[in-house]
Amino acid sequence: MKFGKVEDPGNIDFTLPPDHPGTQEILSKQKKAKKPNLYVGCAKWNKADLKGFYPRGTKDELAYYSTQFNSIELNATFYRIFPADTFAGWYEKTPPDFRFFPKFFQGISHWGRLQNCEDNLNEYILNSSNLKEKLEMPFVQLPDNFGPKNIDRLEPFFKMLPKDIKPAIEFRHTDWFNNEEVANELYKILENYNITNAIVDSAGRRDLLHMRLTTPTAFIRYNGANHKSDYTRLDDWIDRLETWIDQGLQNIYFFVHQNLEKASPLLSAHFIKKANERFGTDLHIPQMDNPDTLF
Repeated sequence: MKFGKVEDPGNIDFTLPPDHPGTQEILSKQKKAKKPNLYVGCAKWNKADLKGFYPRGTKDELAYYSTQFNSIELNATFYRIFPADTFAGWYEKTPPDFRFFPKFFQGISHWGRLQNCEDNLNEYILNSSNLKEKLEMPFVQLPDNFGPKNIDRLEPFFKMLPKDIKPAIEFRHTDWFNNEEVANELYKILENYNITNAIVDSAGRRDLLHMRLTTPTAFIRYNGANHKSDYTRLDDWIDRLETWIDQGLQNIYFFVHQNLEKASPLLSAHFIKKANERFGTDLHIPQMDNPDTLF
């Protein structure tokens, strides 16, 4: 993942910004849960990227991956719409409590830019529905140049979605967040349609850390920098999420990326261990076949 990559992460201030005032307002409407629904995973499961994670001789990567993690972000669905039987096969290979968070196809988000995309959208939804109850929260990643001038495209797109699909959405144009009037209009739309405002934590794009929840769900795409600071950054997220849980957060969806993906399982294991200790959750801590090769 090259998005937000920097040459020297040691020069970056990784301090998480203060919460947006609207976040506490959203969470205060919720009854505090004993412990949150917690899903943690990587962006992909292929052996070529996650070197050192799979035991030698592993033949079915997803089947093994799903013994170590309870979820996958699934970036592969951005590049093409997989056939229905492929989604059905993924469903059959994974345990009952495993969940998928597939990215919307680029023909919807990038080529169509949320317009004139009904055919792609319908095919994506129909085929991915073969994940059944394991389809937790698909997400839309919008292109960098999809700015506030396109705000009128949001509501018509959300109205096209089936009522049982409430996705997360990621905005990468900085003007969505640094213009207060625009931001307030955006957050109102997302709240009205119960759309989760994804948070991106990347070394080179600190401007996207809006810290504004629009639902009682924190959908966080964490991009490590293959640097020792990756661990302290994760610890800071544990602190912030614990605060949000105390305020009423219900769901945590946390996905770990790396510029070199091989360390993603190791960072995920660190996060899960800390989360279990602090949040009262009991997620399995992934085991690494050869952790010395991962960082």
